[in-house]
Amino acid sequence: MDFTVFLEVLKYTIPGLVVFAASYYTLNSYLASENKRKNMEIRSLYFRESLPIRLQAYERMTLFLERISPNNLIYRLNKPEMTAHELHMLLIQNIKNEFDHNLTQQLYISPDSWLMIVQVKEELISIFNRIAMDIPFEVPSKELSRRIIEYFINTEQAIPTQKALNTLKQEVSKIF
Repeated sequence: MDFTVFLEVLKYTIPGLVVFAASYYTLNSYLASENKRKNMEIRSLYFRESLPIRLQAYERMTLFLERISPNNLIYRLNKPEMTAHELHMLLIQNIKNEFDHNLTQQLYISPDSWLMIVQVKEELISIFNRIAMDIPFEVPSKELSRRIIEYFINTEQAIPTQKALNTLKQEVSKIF
């Protein structure tokens, strides 16, 4: 008799367990997919809102690199009445000011790009310092300008700002 009671209990319990397991699996799968969908919506909203800001940061860093390009700096800053020392100080100060003005953009571009931009800034300052060391302070600024331009013409590697610009362009193309 105990065995028949046991079978009767199993007769009702097993289908209940099967229904419970199927319901649990279905509900668990549904909740997981809903969670995924909500995360995708949040990411999509974030991407939609942050994309213009990120693109603007890349634009500003492109402008920064163009503004500190040796040719553009010299063209913009060199005045005939200046000495080489004055031009040298003005070049360095201008690079630092431009960089300081764009410091916040590091939040919106990749860490690798930011590191590259910092390295370009430091490399240009270093090059300008090395070239200026070989020139007497009181010679006209056109001598420093000429030597800087000759340096970049005679070196086989690309101008640091140009390499960085190419890298930024590649990174932006990955966004799209």
